[in-house]
Amino acid sequence: MAEEVERAVRRLCERALTGVGRWSGRTPLRDALYRVTRGRIDKRPRYSVGQLPTLATPWQDTASGRYFGWRCRQANLHEEFAFAVEYIVCPHCGTAWVDKPYTAEEYQRRGLAAVALWALREENPGLYWYTGSGHLGDAKTFWNAVGRAVPGAYRQHELCEHIDRYEGLKPNWLLRRQQRQAASNARHG
Repeated sequence: MAEEVERAVRRLCERALTGVGRWSGRTPLRDALYRVTRGRIDKRPRYSVGQLPTLATPWQDTASGRYFGWRCRQANLHEEFAFAVEYIVCPHCGTAWVDKPYTAEEYQRRGLAAVALWALREENPGLYWYTGSGHLGDAKTFWNAVGRAVPGAYRQHELCEHIDRYEGLKPNWLLRRQQRQAASNARHG
């Protein structure tokens, strides 16, 4: 039984780049309404984890069920959940964050998390990778191992000014407004 699971996990790891199904979760009309009204009317869907689709691929990349604007990379094995991690990429800073990686107990310590993080780096080359949340004591060994030779090394790091934890990548109009406000405060403060 353990040998069979090991083979299945190995096959799943081999398909980390080629077996990814994608679901954007975006609704262009609602996104446009949000941008035109500068956030005053926010009708963008916020999916819960239970509302996210299960795609017919071994790996899937969907909208996050936890944070708006974030993505979720998930692995399914034998039509059951095996692994998930949430991530966001900032195109302005050349940085990315991963958050809350979780492997189902029966698949832990078999390389799924390391392969998933590697696949994200391969799809998004040249970025510095961090985590947005704290590292629990027993997870420090994991983060040290997967962070070797990775720019940013998955160290804990605050989100950049371009990303809001609950709103994802900020639109340009909001960034400009915040920069004007900061400049005004610096002059008057």
